Amino acid sequence: MKVAILAGGVGSRLSEETVVKPKPMVEVGGRPILWHIMELYAAYGHKDFAIALGYKGEYIKRYMIDYIDLTSSMKVDLGRREVVREEGDGPRDWTVDLVDTGQQTGTGGRIKRLAPHMGDERFFLTWGDGVSNVDLDKLLEFHKSHGKLCTVTAVRPPARFGLLEMEGEKVVRFSEKPQLGEGWINGAFFVCEPGVFDYIDGDSTMFEQAPLEGLANDGQLMAYKHEGFWQCMDTLRDKVHLEEMWESGNAPWKVRSLAQ
Repeated sequence: MKVAILAGGVGSRLSEETVVKPKPMVEVGGRPILWHIMELYAAYGHKDFAIALGYKGEYIKRYMIDYIDLTSSMKVDLGRREVVREEGDGPRDWTVDLVDTGQQTGTGGRIKRLAPHMGDERFFLTWGDGVSNVDLDKLLEFHKSHGKLCTVTAVRPPARFGLLEMEGEKVVRFSEKPQLGEGWINGAFFVCEPGVFDYIDGDSTMFEQAPLEGLANDGQLMAYKHEGFWQCMDTLRDKVHLEEMWESGNAPWKVRSLAQ
């Protein structure tokens, strides 16, 4: 299945990094978070990507063009002006459509501009700024089971501050970064049928507003409840948290192909 990834937003709440690069190119563990997301899909056999570009899209284009060189050993013969690339640790079987979708285009508009690249078939969709250990096989199986146009992965939001459980003034339990036990939010990681495009009017449309509201009103939106790990990277605090998990060797989103 094709995988659509939105990577065109400004990421203003992470301005410490995004003043020079788009948010999906902010690194965790020495790799862009976009790469981590693509690795998750590739681990489940989905290696055909379409990335919606906008803000500083040229940065992502350069990274993809240079990817083979960046992940391979090489011998440079200056006298002969030759470069011999040796086997590296990067994937060799991904295909990536890099689609300019406009600087000011809304999320819905970006999705609709990817329509020609989806081949009128079912596709995955996610944002380029969040990681998870969602089981994509189970997500897809759930989507096929209900026959509706769209499935959204529902997640429990992680708390931004430590949670205190108290008896009177005595703290009986402390959790540094728990996931809230109540409520569900949009964790992205969608599965969509081509009919979803009909709910998007144009470039200014935000997918999280009229399209998802319309799908819900028409009974065409279902939620796959993911109880496992999920974390978006909206702020520098989020980036540092993800970096700490990666460096500690406890990154729940790390897939088998990243084990080396």
